[in-house]
Amino acid sequence: MNATPFDITPVSVAPMMDWTDRHERFFLRQISRRARLYTEMITTGAILHGDRARLLRFNPDEHPVALQIGGADPVALAESARIGADFGYDEINLNIGCPSDRVQSGDFGACLMAKPDVVARAVEAMGAAVDLPVTVKHRIAIDDQDEWPTLTGFVETVANAGCRHFIVHARKAWLTGLSAKENREVPPLRYELVHRLKQEMPALAISINGGFTTLDATAAQLDHVDGVMIGREAYQNPYVMAEVDRRFFGETAAASTRHDIVDRLCPYVEQSVADGVPLKSITRHVLGLFNGQPGACAWRRYLSENAPRFDGGPGDAVALLQNAAALVAEDDRSVAAA
Repeated sequence: MNATPFDITPVSVAPMMDWTDRHERFFLRQISRRARLYTEMITTGAILHGDRARLLRFNPDEHPVALQIGGADPVALAESARIGADFGYDEINLNIGCPSDRVQSGDFGACLMAKPDVVARAVEAMGAAVDLPVTVKHRIAIDDQDEWPTLTGFVETVANAGCRHFIVHARKAWLTGLSAKENREVPPLRYELVHRLKQEMPALAISINGGFTTLDATAAQLDHVDGVMIGREAYQNPYVMAEVDRRFFGETAAASTRHDIVDRLCPYVEQSVADGVPLKSITRHVLGLFNGQPGACAWRRYLSENAPRFDGGPGDAVALLQNAAALVAEDDRSVAAA
């Protein structure tokens, strides 16, 4: 792998709609202090006309954290990027990968793989509006497009507008015939195209996304690209992130145990419930923490049955979380999914 002329985070967690909200990000930050986190995609319309405080606020502990924006209008994207910078995000990322019906109706997301000139104008406008990295997360192609010429043509055009970091979901997206969920699973992964992209464009930072479930697989990718973005595995099996800081960032401290993570989450739960956050909005993100451990089913069941109907105070919320954790055998400091 050829070096890029700027620093890039080797491991990050993918933006995922309805998943990577501020509660999920705070939880993940208790597992890895160094992996870069991304918001779920927020549209320009929501940023410009919605409840910005609710949509964009985040805990300072989440840094480094990137705001992912969805849209196609350069003026709206530039203003949304400026607002994101004012909120304190570390990076502004443009979504050119989502194939959902809602995105297609607005002609943005993965639709823009067919309009690299539009993306280039958007990136140029966003870059002029903020003093932050403006990055693009995209597919290798859509529908019947030829993958390699589409990928290289898109990246060349957008790079000429100033983007230096491309995060490539190594699948084609099918805008017709597949649901958004199927688009995350059915089209074949083409890692070799992303590797070739880095080889032929070494001055750009290239990260890869799609199907990574272990840190060994992540490490193998870093022989070919600059960064790896872990998606669903980080959500469904979050303790996979426990050794990230030591393996990829040179940290020397031992990984936290799962019970350590619960303990660190308790003050956040207490404050959030005091602020009016429903307990289930937090606990839905932590159900997979004890996967693979004796008592994991009891942990999930207790939270799933009790958090949705919780109506107590902040201290009661903490007690509920601690009661769930007490059902799980004390784990050792090994990481099962290293």
